[in-house]
Amino acid sequence: MGHLHVTADGLRLEGESEFLFPLYVKEIRSREDSSLLLQSTQNVTMNARNTEGEVTGRLKVGPEGALFEHSVETPLVRPDPLQDLRLESPTRSLSMDAPKGVHIQAPAGKIEALTQMDIVLQSSDGTLVLNAETVCLPELALGSHGPAGSSQGLYEVCACPDGMLYLSVAGVGSTCHEHSHLCL
Repeated sequence: MGHLHVTADGLRLEGESEFLFPLYVKEIRSREDSSLLLQSTQNVTMNARNTEGEVTGRLKVGPEGALFEHSVETPLVRPDPLQDLRLESPTRSLSMDAPKGVHIQAPAGKIEALTQMDIVLQSSDGTLVLNAETVCLPELALGSHGPAGSSQGLYEVCACPDGMLYLSVAGVGSTCHEHSHLCL
């Protein structure tokens, strides 16, 4: 054990120390010119308990990252250099809330959103803007073809009243109405 001193504020422990049993303290601080290091060969777990001794919050840090039992509030989340950042909720949902907006940026790469169910982009008072050199919708439903050779491979994008999009073979005028049976 390092040097242990009893002071008016409590105990002061300097140097490296090892605790074999639980340590119960109100506050742990490092010196002003040093960072605080907690080290373990396995995981480091911190529990918050209520007056009955029940765990009300838990932080667990291990080789796979940090595991938070409840919400996390922080101004910045970032991975080690040259490592991917992964936010995961394996059995529940993951939400990011901010009163002035959520900004996601990948200046040198792409952003992917993968799901087994629907992806919903909703704006109650604003506009959804798709600002890109190319917008690809490869799985759009295709209306029936008109007379052979009339389309020259051109299509128009049509919208149903519920917002579903589909392709219709282009004509001199709009052909969306002819293929609106796809909206049923």
